[in-house]
Amino acid sequence: MQGSATNANVAIHDQRLLNLLFMGLRRGSVTALGFRSLARRAPRLMMRGLAPWFMYVARCADGTLYTGVALDVCARIAAHDAGRGARYTRGRGPLELLATRRCATKGNALRLELAFKRLARDEKLAVVASPRKLAALARRTLAAARLTAS
Repeated sequence: MQGSATNANVAIHDQRLLNLLFMGLRRGSVTALGFRSLARRAPRLMMRGLAPWFMYVARCADGTLYTGVALDVCARIAAHDAGRGARYTRGRGPLELLATRRCATKGNALRLELAFKRLARDEKLAVVASPRKLAALARRTLAAARLTAS
């Protein structure tokens, strides 16, 4: 019993470190030394499924919008630009990242992606122009998912 409690404590500690890594860096509150130690642990944490997923929206060079989910948005956009991403984006690069939204799980990110794809183009442009509208869409999507689950 002691081992499972210890593993749970490690998982909680690792989740807090990930929150520092992903949120603290934006605010500039993580020192360079702290970042290096967190960055070394990040791949291991991602393997455990503790890393947050992101839904992202990008504009292709031809003006079309592309939506996807990824653990590392920068690496995914680079893959799209290199022609190793989704088939849709091949030959439509370079992509311009318009918006991202952090999600707790891959399932939540996929639900948000689907809800975004169901919007009309003008609604999509309005959502990516305002972080509040994207947050509201995410809340509505998660609320609907909770209602269908219960």
